[in-house]
Amino acid sequence: MENRAGYHVAVLGATGAVGREMVRTLERHAFPVASLRLLASPRSAGTLLPFSGEQLRVEAVNEHSFDGVDLALFSAGGSASRQWAPVAVNAGCVVIDNSSAFRMEPDVPLIVPEVNGADLGHHHGLIANPNCSTAQLVLALEPLKQRFGLHRVIVSTYQAVSGSGQRAIDELEHQLQAWVRGESVAPAVLPVADAAVHYPIALNVLPQIDHFLADGFTKEEEKMQNETQKILHAPRLAVSATCVRVPVVRGHSESVYVELEEPAEIPEIRDALRAFPTVVVEDDPDEQRYPYPLMCAGREETFVGRLRRDRYEERGIHFWIVSDNLLRGAASNAVAIAETWAEAVHG
Repeated sequence: MENRAGYHVAVLGATGAVGREMVRTLERHAFPVASLRLLASPRSAGTLLPFSGEQLRVEAVNEHSFDGVDLALFSAGGSASRQWAPVAVNAGCVVIDNSSAFRMEPDVPLIVPEVNGADLGHHHGLIANPNCSTAQLVLALEPLKQRFGLHRVIVSTYQAVSGSGQRAIDELEHQLQAWVRGESVAPAVLPVADAAVHYPIALNVLPQIDHFLADGFTKEEEKMQNETQKILHAPRLAVSATCVRVPVVRGHSESVYVELEEPAEIPEIRDALRAFPTVVVEDDPDEQRYPYPLMCAGREETFVGRLRRDRYEERGIHFWIVSDNLLRGAASNAVAIAETWAEAVHG
């Protein structure tokens, strides 16, 4: 695809679950694309993907893939990012990376545009997209931080299998179909693909995402702590997480307990959340209104509900967050970063 006004863009990992959403989101947002280069591993080369009325052929990534490219969206995993991001940056390309490879590097901004878009001014060709569960969390925390201050955050996540990629989606579907037939399927993907032991996810809940660390937390839980602190510019904020995989295809949910620095009433909390960009409050106990994954699938907003004061701690607030992890937590956040970058560069 060539010869349109705008930027020369590449998507690495274009055939994956997030990569496909990146391509769709670029089109849906009408991001100014002069040309689009779709990249993946050699085994996915030749795949055709639709974009703006055309069928674009996926290419195998190589040393020259980023020549003449202005902007690249990466969603091919940490090892691919570590291999190809330096190549792209050296070619003069700005990289927005969806992996965890560079998120905690001091000179790499970790961006949720509504929260810390100003940090984009400090990039050196490489910009990190946060973990999907972190992105929706900080969107709910930032308005509370601004208005009341934050003392402590405790979050339990209920994360969809799509957070582990297409293989995990396929495994859930195959296990559900087998269960209906009265058969069994040996698990091979979850909780971690390269683990020695795997467990079924269909009709099950797995309190493990990523590998365990020495202190009993998992890498996913550590990511939520470190990334939240970095994005919110709050290095001393106490953040504790328990991350759980649930048999949902799309949409992460989070149960959050926050201790504020200043006491606040629930109407004040609702007002602060409603006023924040891309946050939608769905909170009416009388009408049983609250967010849930099926309601949020395909939506780019972050939904908050079940707001209530803690019964024992005056400054304690409980709430529930749901967001489409492939969009708000990945593809649409990456494109929003691209839009913010383009506006900063060209106004």
